[in-house]
Amino acid sequence: MAERPLHEHTLGNGLRVVVCEDHVVPLAAVNLWYAVGSRHEQPGRTGLAHLFEHLMFQGSGNVAEGEHAALMESAGAAFNATTSFERTNYFETVPVSHLELALWLEADRMGTLPAALTQVNLDNQRDVVKNERRQRYDNVPYGDAFEHLCALTFPSGHPYAHTPIGSMEDLDATTLDDCRDFFATWYAPGNAVLSIVGDVDPEETLALVERFFGHLPAGAAVPGAADGRLGPISKLTTRHVTADVPSPGYFGMLRLPADGTHELEAAELATEILGGGSGSRLYDRLVRRDEIATELGASVIRFVDGPSAALIQAMGPDTEAIAAAIDEELEAFAANGPDEDEAVRAVALAERGFLESTETVTGLANSLSQQATQFGDPARVFSAPARAAAVTSADIQNVAARWLAPGARAVVTYGAAE
Repeated sequence: MAERPLHEHTLGNGLRVVVCEDHVVPLAAVNLWYAVGSRHEQPGRTGLAHLFEHLMFQGSGNVAEGEHAALMESAGAAFNATTSFERTNYFETVPVSHLELALWLEADRMGTLPAALTQVNLDNQRDVVKNERRQRYDNVPYGDAFEHLCALTFPSGHPYAHTPIGSMEDLDATTLDDCRDFFATWYAPGNAVLSIVGDVDPEETLALVERFFGHLPAGAAVPGAADGRLGPISKLTTRHVTADVPSPGYFGMLRLPADGTHELEAAELATEILGGGSGSRLYDRLVRRDEIATELGASVIRFVDGPSAALIQAMGPDTEAIAAAIDEELEAFAANGPDEDEAVRAVALAERGFLESTETVTGLANSLSQQATQFGDPARVFSAPARAAAVTSADIQNVAARWLAPGARAVVTYGAAE
């Protein structure tokens, strides 16, 4: 994708706005990122950022409970929201004729959500989130692996040591005052980026944004987040979970450099070469040659405010043999680095990933909000392929030697009771 002209503007209240024209189809994607996620939560209130995401759909000053979804559905919109460690985002893609409705709904809940915060709504959505936790984490095979890994990879009290879903105890302890304080602290125009991509006129769209959002108060300056910087993991930390699982499972996590660095670009390519699909080294070794695993995969989670993370997952009857083979492959990779074909393939896959994430107006709007929120530059999205292509084989080898060392990671294994 060639770089497209972006129209950027900051309202008087601090809301950053990015508009990008795309006249292929008569759609408009509205994407709103708030710079708040689970890493900003206070001890004893884990899960509040995600719980608040649910509360944002329960009405606002001029929107009744359930009306937000009903209006979006009647407009033929695709809409949702997600919460992660560093942000919460809300998005809807609508026929361009309903752009005003989407903007009005987002502005109304940004400005007046506390008017609809009731104990009934809090209790209902708390139960929804707790049920989501049961269905996705507590009552499915390997569902709590990521929680265990975060707790092992990051020190107690570190911003990334707990996951966005939160604990049952903290969810139960959350009060209406906690929710009001959370909104007042984080849900202000100055802590948000609004991106609009589609069949729109930039000047008219910016005028609409000013009309719906311009009168909202700026809010107080957000508090500084806790320092999340850490170096590589220096030792092996393990945890075994006895559970009724289909197969013994191996899950590993390693720290990586922070997002926004050349080193992370190299680390992501290294992870792709090692475990990114059936063409990777680990897949070839564990699944094809040694036949000690039936599944193998590796991926990267990018974090800006602390170390990113590499995940390695394998299923097979002997998790000790899997661990030993992974160590051997990491050691060989750190010593010799990738061959030319591996490096070329990894860069090509990175470019494909960029194209897939930005090929729709919905995906591009999200990527623009991300880059504006985390790096202050929405146009940075278009340089992703070039950043990957600038990584050399020596860069990949160097980052592997430092961050992907054998025997230095957090590991969670699963197996049935004997």
